[in-house]
Amino acid sequence: MTTGIIFALFLTNFSWGASFVRDWIKPFGNIFINSLKLIAVPLILASLIKGISDLKDISKLSKMGSRTVITFVITTVVAVSIGLSLVNIIRPGNTISEETRRDLLTSYENDVSGRIAVAREQREAGPLQALEDLVPSNIFAAAGDNANMLQVIFFAVFFGLGLILIPEATARPVKDFFDGFNDVILKLIDLIMITAPYGVFALLAALVVESPSIDLFSALAMYAVTVLIGLGCMMGVYAAIVWFFTRKTPSFFFKGIAPAQLLGFSTSSSAATLPVTMERVEEHLGVHKEVASFVLPVGATINMDGTSLYQAVAAVFIAQAFGIDLSLQAQLGIIITATLASIGSAAVPGAGMVMLVIVLAQAGIPEAGLALIFAVDRPLDMCRTSVNITGDAAVSMMVAKSVGMLDK
Repeated sequence: MTTGIIFALFLTNFSWGASFVRDWIKPFGNIFINSLKLIAVPLILASLIKGISDLKDISKLSKMGSRTVITFVITTVVAVSIGLSLVNIIRPGNTISEETRRDLLTSYENDVSGRIAVAREQREAGPLQALEDLVPSNIFAAAGDNANMLQVIFFAVFFGLGLILIPEATARPVKDFFDGFNDVILKLIDLIMITAPYGVFALLAALVVESPSIDLFSALAMYAVTVLIGLGCMMGVYAAIVWFFTRKTPSFFFKGIAPAQLLGFSTSSSAATLPVTMERVEEHLGVHKEVASFVLPVGATINMDGTSLYQAVAAVFIAQAFGIDLSLQAQLGIIITATLASIGSAAVPGAGMVMLVIVLAQAGIPEAGLALIFAVDRPLDMCRTSVNITGDAAVSMMVAKSVGMLDK
């Protein structure tokens, strides 16, 4: 990030510098964005079908399972709502001057104009148009366009439910396929994220050359602050959940889960932190192993409160930066899409950025705007992973208390 900015600022001193960055540097940033868009549909299908089919244990643990899933969904909706509220109050994207916004619109003219037209169509559509558009007539056609990602999510959930309802022996080969498919996709994400520093270098260099105004970077700082305030609010929500349902103090809860939070912060991976999270929840927060071994792995798959909050803030921030006015319907769509997308977010570094492509496409916001937030994504990814882990632990304590499996 820093090298890309310095490199671009240096080249702007030469007459040929801007064209060199556009012709020889920016394409690598575009390739990185395209690779993220490439993996979005396979990731949704693989991880969401796997996540839904893994919930088969709910048939055996219906009481614990239903409370777990319902609570996860509620906390995710709360997280997205907090993010949308903060970004609409603070409005970090509005600090960008009209001159810089015109530069951005010029840089992404073709993409932005198309998305603005789509957004206008959405505002003029009937009240049930979003519900009608949710169900695809052809899954292959839906999967061929990232703008139809909500239809792909619907199919993945529908397919996962069908996989649960057929006999286990019949479902096993299909589930094994999607388990393996999911592992392959996660490995592909690893490979893509290896190139992330080079992609960020290219994107930031191009951004500085094409829009070198300082107000863009101040807006980026305001965006980061907005996300951090939202994540802090979610920490308060978790402390309230623990205190209200278990009467355990916030200090007891945060002291018990702190090592897992720190590991999640350093790895940016809920999956990599899962063994430590389970040890802390069982040994230091008093949750019985039967509950922890069910709630925490499910949480690592479908409970991504920090990620969903960040997606909501990022989507509206990018729209504000491009001067796109999102309607109430579009923002409600962000709540639905970010909630469902968080279920499919892989518990690995950088997966939230892939899912953001889904949210942007569904809301009619140009995916090219990802270039605006790549600069601060890594530190924010570290912070939101810690929030994801904290949410899993809080829900596990609540569920354990409700089924009488929390040590006094």
